[in-house]
Amino acid sequence: MDVREREIHGEQEHLDAVYRRLEEKIHEAEFLMDDAAKRVQVGTPGALVERDAQVFRAGLHLNRLNAEFEDFLFGRVDLLAGKDGERGADGAYTSVEPADGAVRERDGVPTAEIAETLHIGRLGVLDADYVPLVIDWRAPAAAPFYRATPVAPGRVVRRRVIRSRGRRVLGVEDDLLRPELRALLDGRELPVVGDGALMASLGRARTHAMRDIVASIQAEQDEVIRAPAVSVTEVSGGPGTGKTAVALHRAAYLLYQDRRRYAGGILIVSPTPLLVSYTEGVLPSLGEEGQVAIRALGSLAEGFEADAYDDQAVARIKGGSAMARVLHRAARGTVEVVARPPGRLRVVAFGARVELDAEELAAIRQSALGGTAPVNLLRPRARRLLLDALWRKSGARRHYPDSELAAEAREAFNEDVGTEDDFLEFLDAWWPEITPVRVLAAMTDERRLGRWARRVLRPAEIRLLARSLRRITPRGEGLSVHDVAMLDELRTLLGAPARPEKPREIDPLEQFTGLEEVTTFADRSSPRRDRADREGAERTGYAHIIVDEAQDLTPMQWRMVGRRGRQATWTVVGDPAQSSWPAPEEAAAEREAALGSRPRRRFELTVNYRNPAEIAAVADRVLALAMPHMRPPRAVRATGAEPRYRATGEDLAGVVRAETRRLLAEVEGTVGVVVAMGRREEARGWLAARDAGAVEPDGAEVERVVVLGSLEAKGLEYDATLVVSPAEIADESPVGLRVLYVALTRATQRLTVLAGPKDAPDAGQVPDLLRELDG
Repeated sequence: MDVREREIHGEQEHLDAVYRRLEEKIHEAEFLMDDAAKRVQVGTPGALVERDAQVFRAGLHLNRLNAEFEDFLFGRVDLLAGKDGERGADGAYTSVEPADGAVRERDGVPTAEIAETLHIGRLGVLDADYVPLVIDWRAPAAAPFYRATPVAPGRVVRRRVIRSRGRRVLGVEDDLLRPELRALLDGRELPVVGDGALMASLGRARTHAMRDIVASIQAEQDEVIRAPAVSVTEVSGGPGTGKTAVALHRAAYLLYQDRRRYAGGILIVSPTPLLVSYTEGVLPSLGEEGQVAIRALGSLAEGFEADAYDDQAVARIKGGSAMARVLHRAARGTVEVVARPPGRLRVVAFGARVELDAEELAAIRQSALGGTAPVNLLRPRARRLLLDALWRKSGARRHYPDSELAAEAREAFNEDVGTEDDFLEFLDAWWPEITPVRVLAAMTDERRLGRWARRVLRPAEIRLLARSLRRITPRGEGLSVHDVAMLDELRTLLGAPARPEKPREIDPLEQFTGLEEVTTFADRSSPRRDRADREGAERTGYAHIIVDEAQDLTPMQWRMVGRRGRQATWTVVGDPAQSSWPAPEEAAAEREAALGSRPRRRFELTVNYRNPAEIAAVADRVLALAMPHMRPPRAVRATGAEPRYRATGEDLAGVVRAETRRLLAEVEGTVGVVVAMGRREEARGWLAARDAGAVEPDGAEVERVVVLGSLEAKGLEYDATLVVSPAEIADESPVGLRVLYVALTRATQRLTVLAGPKDAPDAGQVPDLLRELDG
């Protein structure tokens, strides 16, 4: 048995012991579940509450223990003796620096005994004697696994990444952080296996779902993940620096550190649904789910869903901060548009008919709208003003010189007139409930919108906006991502009128025990709960908010996100060089308003782990054109595979199919085909048309291919990327060069660029935007 096999065998024995202990813990949790179920026979409030809490805790614990992870145990550190002998809650020693005398000279060679070995995994596991078998990756004792470097190794002599599948150890990769030492473990010299854990992990094939990076987190990433959650943590970094992965791991870390504090929930905001589906499996794999919501911007406002994109010109109008002023006017103006009352209000009071004509009613409505409350919440004010006007016009006040008698008469008047069916029907028609979608429908009339947007939008912008909104149906279909932020703004401006409480079915048990206030975990999680009740209970406020790709949020989207974090702490992750929003100063103002006066803590990620140096060099040329003063991240590896260039000629579809087939043959994982936003559907048709020679006749390889528009590529990565016509992508918007920079930085292994006529390819078929700059 060679050294590698012997080390794998040793790690397998440890992993077997871990799973034996996990099985014991699963049996304990199952016993607790059974014991809690028996408490249902006891009908006292205390017993039911205790049962509910026990079922919840045991069920949550059992769910975590039963979850199958590809690599439950993934790391190990071998440590020198520490300066102190204090142990933490997880059973590991807390000392960071080695003890004096931990290293001694023997035969002229620095020598040290390994004093402690820690295995790092997704959950902490203690044996029956409370000795740690596995340290949770978020625990303080696990920090040296991520933080130690050859320059500052601390107590760490050897760091090992363990690769496993299910319950079987497949391999190990070691980093020796103190190569000058002769380290001894159980009297034998410490062996070192492999060529380095980081480079091994970077070479793995990609799938359509993001993997966690918990086994390969680097020091600057770990510093961000473990940063205290006070105020605002701002993280910047170029493509491939792991910003999205760091954001997700930070959510899991914060929950581990202070679960009670974050019981209010953590919200992660992603720019696109593609990125949500790509990342949503990471948190469960880290042992965290349930307390974290991952939402795309198009689904952040409850009850609305959108993944369509507006043209750049329309998106600029809808996303700008000026839109808030237009919506404020539209929300109030829509009351007049949708109201369908009779031309006058007639009631009978004190035996006489009292009437308000159209002019008087219009004045009353304007007075009511002068209030500061949301429009739907102004209805009680409008009702009161109507009754005031009717009381004055009735002349009844003159008949009651005594103020107390006058007050009693007025109260009776309000009761009699204000509850009449005719009055209530008039009020419903004159001040109807306004929904956000109804306001957008009212804005489709260009003349009306022109009044509301006067001195805010230009005439051409008004036309574009009105025509764009016409595709939205009364049921809210046909929305774009930017429409959702407008609807959320309108929801705040309109408010929700109070609803009468629904009658609740009475449980027979309540008649005898008085348990009206007790609800159980099973009751709350029942799928039979009314959908409207569930939606009404959805969170609109969170304890912590993580904004991914923050540079792409429009001012209106910052307002939408800000409403959900008024009491929250924040982590904001982004890269100005990848911004697709053309007015960063305007967005920055709304961002500052959302974050408030909270103190800031800033970090920068500087290392590109995704792109080989050959691909990064091409992308950096575009960055130099887009943002000359921006420093690109440093690529840490080279593959020797230079990017491939090809001119498309007349048969663009055929060339895309041929180059996609080539890339599928070169890589084991996924291939991303990135085109201009206007070509998305056309390009999908190229690769799906079997009669035209699809990617593979049997369709087996098509599942590895994703066609996406340039704005959809943000945050994603593929083994190989095919970028079609850089000039088309760059010309789509004023910030097209930044969008092209994003497209060119998605590949982990191979990059192919197809040059169209607009790209002016040279003799080597290299597009003009990607050529090396002179000097």
